[in-house]
Amino acid sequence: MISSVGALNDLTVLDLTDEKGMYVGKLLADMGANVIKVEPPGGDSARTIGPFLHDQSEISRSLFYWYHNTSKRSITLNLKSESGVALFRQLTKDANVVLESYAPGVMESMGVAYSALSEVNPRLIMTSITGFGQTGPYKDYKTSDIVALAMAGIMASCGYDDIRDSPPIRPDGMAGYLTGCHYAAVSTLAAVYYRDFTGVGQHIDVSIHEALSCTTEAAMPWYFYHKKVVQRQTGRHHSVTSTPPAIYRASDGGLIHVFGTPPQTMNRWVGLLAWFKERAIGPELQSPEYRELVGARGRSPDLVANLFVRVGELIAGQTADQVYQRAQEIGLPWGLVRSPEQSLEDAHLWDRGFFVDVPHPEEGRSYTYPGAPYVFSKTPWGIGKRAPLVGEDNDYIYTTRLGLSEADLRRLNSDGVI
Repeated sequence: MISSVGALNDLTVLDLTDEKGMYVGKLLADMGANVIKVEPPGGDSARTIGPFLHDQSEISRSLFYWYHNTSKRSITLNLKSESGVALFRQLTKDANVVLESYAPGVMESMGVAYSALSEVNPRLIMTSITGFGQTGPYKDYKTSDIVALAMAGIMASCGYDDIRDSPPIRPDGMAGYLTGCHYAAVSTLAAVYYRDFTGVGQHIDVSIHEALSCTTEAAMPWYFYHKKVVQRQTGRHHSVTSTPPAIYRASDGGLIHVFGTPPQTMNRWVGLLAWFKERAIGPELQSPEYRELVGARGRSPDLVANLFVRVGELIAGQTADQVYQRAQEIGLPWGLVRSPEQSLEDAHLWDRGFFVDVPHPEEGRSYTYPGAPYVFSKTPWGIGKRAPLVGEDNDYIYTTRLGLSEADLRRLNSDGVI
């Protein structure tokens, strides 16, 4: 039987994160958790990050904020005031998780450090997401997404080898922050699992620097074990030795990314040879010496280089879609190089229901959002609603959960607490 509730519907999460960590709350909220975004009066600073709907830079129209805060509620609360801290401590009594991304020591200075909150709720889990962690010589250093990618070694592996003296390049799309957020989400759920068995919460110290430093693919192992530094290469994996170009232009101008070549299995090699023969390309590839490239670790650089020259000729004579479909039929992991705009037209994504229409009542219409990379067979995933407006759930949270009166809310509002 398929449940009507999400996998995490029994979790209540208080989200104090900025742009470094707000994706964690989205991941949990879209899986059913009751995530309450706690913003300062006037709204979270991340609401000022563009791009904006129709280029109108209003805090309610940040597309960045929209995406990273789906399915959440929003309350406003001034944690720099004694009354605000007291209200937050009340909220944590029934909460399961607190997410925060303040600099080390800030939560303690406000009186809401984990040590204090765990006295109120011993089952509480707090996940702190910072640039460099809560301890260590870098703990007070400032960071940004691009700094995180640079410091952790990711950027050194990204760039071009066919442009002389070209600098390293950052991956786009807040890749540094999002990687840290994925590790934060996984570790938070592991802590929930532990708490369910033991009844004990814990503090999780997530360092974006460390999350990225352990995802540098082969760069660290090569240096640890062989003292060799990998070199970045255009559109392909970094390597200690140069590898053939991987991107080739088809007859219609489309680009194909070639991977898994020479093939690692004989049946794929036979299929590729048949394709070459049909196109009357590379008769020398039919010789046994090329056959020996299949599955071999030590390969002749000259033979491999010539093979890729022929691959370029093969691709140049057909449209990108023709090449892609035929390569996949053979079992070759070749792919189309698409722009984000082209991905919106991907029939496969639409068939799997990846794109989700999210209503925006204030705009009088729905907007299409990227969905989840997973499908739950029992507990449905879903974007419950669009990102909240600033403090739109104040009445519900403060009156229903904390039992405050309308007069209390008016007083707190006039005092700048909410």
